[in-house]
Amino acid sequence: MKVTKFAGKTIKGISIRTSNANEMNPATAKIGPLHQEFDNNVSVDYQNGARVYGVYYDYETDASGEFSVLAGADKVEASRITLQEISLPAGDYLLFSGKGDMPQAVIDTWMKVWDYFSEDKQPKHKRAYTTDFEYYKNENEVDIYIAIAVL
Repeated sequence: MKVTKFAGKTIKGISIRTSNANEMNPATAKIGPLHQEFDNNVSVDYQNGARVYGVYYDYETDASGEFSVLAGADKVEASRITLQEISLPAGDYLLFSGKGDMPQAVIDTWMKVWDYFSEDKQPKHKRAYTTDFEYYKNENEVDIYIAIAVL
């Protein structure tokens, strides 16, 4: 984990509203199906360097409240469904990296995030709960960017 500056970027994709409580139950989980719907309906321009993102935004409160998730890409070749656009804001983020089989690598990396921000650890940084995102570097590497508040 390290602090990194992010320049900002626009992502196009599809979104849902969910909560961590919903995502812990396979019957109510929406994030996996969202990514499947995106993969099934959108052509990403991987040949020219495009990458897929999972964007977490519009937080109701903190990790216990509802939030929106967008599965998207920075370059889309074609889409069979209507896409929305969201901006990843420029700023300081904590960067957590993971490798391995998907989606387990993403789950394991989010476990690192939750562990770092657990109250008993007294983290050096505080989550901003503005916009966080997953950047899929390739089929078995992910970087998770967590927006941090200025203390």
